[in-house]
This record gives sequence, C-alpha cells and structure tokens, in this order.
Amino acid sequence: MEIRLAEEKDIKDLQKIAERSWHDTYSGIIPDKIQDEFIKRAYSDSFLLKRIQHSFFIVAKLEGKIVGFANFSFKNLHKDVELSAIYLLPEFQRRKIGSALLREGIKQLSPIFHLYVDVEKGNKKALSFYQSHGFRKIKEFDAMCFGHRLQTVKMVLDLEPLEQEDLQF
Repeated sequence: MEIRLAEEKDIKDLQKIAERSWHDTYSGIIPDKIQDEFIKRAYSDSFLLKRIQHSFFIVAKLEGKIVGFANFSFKNLHKDVELSAIYLLPEFQRRKIGSALLREGIKQLSPIFHLYVDVEKGNKKALSFYQSHGFRKIKEFDAMCFGHRLQTVKMVLDLEPLEQEDLQF
C-alpha cells in the first residue's frame, strides 16, 4: 500500500470514494437526498482542489487504485488538528487502511497535541474505529445539514504525552 499527498489529478477518484462511502455509511442515518446535496457541495471539483492545496490531504493507493483518503487541518497555533474526513471504499474497509491513514497523518503533522473528529452518533462503525484508536468522547451536540438534524459526537485523541513509537494502531 502507498500513502501519498492527494493531487489535483485524484479529484474524480476522491469524489467516487466520497459518494460510495457516504451512501454505505449513512444509509438509514442521513436521508439520501441530504447525502447527495452534501457530497455535491463538499466534494465539488473546486472545493476539493482548495482542500488539497490548503490542508493535509492524503490518499491510500492499493492494487493500483486510490481506495481511501484522509483530510486533516490545523485548528489553532497550539498544534491542535481536526480530522475532517477519513473515507474508504466499502470493499477496502477492515484492512487496516484507515488505521494507516490516521497513523500517517499524525506522523506527518507531529508534534500534535490533540486530534479532534466529529462523528455522527448513529455511525457505530466510526465510533468504534476511533475508540479503538484511543479517541474519547468530549461532547455531543446537534448540527443542521441542509435541514436535517445531525446528532454529532466530538471526540479527541490526546497526543502530547505520546511518542510516535507509542502509536500501536
């Protein structure tokens, strides 16, 4: 497996991954119409290009194709980072690719003190993934997404006392 920085030429692959993984993940949690509107806006060519150019956006390539991605951005000057997206094609989940993307982001952006992520409360797979990697819940809140109420869990991974060798995932 290869993990590298995302490039403009990857945009179509990133859009396909976002669409497939969103529909697989949020079926029964977020209405399809809301998912489609979010994907259309958040993964448009122009918005993805900005994210690639102005944040830490990495892709995982396996078997000759891009199968997943992760997007990190700095929250403040204190080395707090937000994980805004980590998605894999459904058939490539549970192969430790998500763990590799998470580990690479932490490695490349270190020293990081805290890594934050927002997770839809109904997304049990993601909640389990983050908890198994040491994230803890710090709060729950409601957010609106195109008229649909999301129940969101904010989680954090505290990294300041950890050395890179201590990351066991």
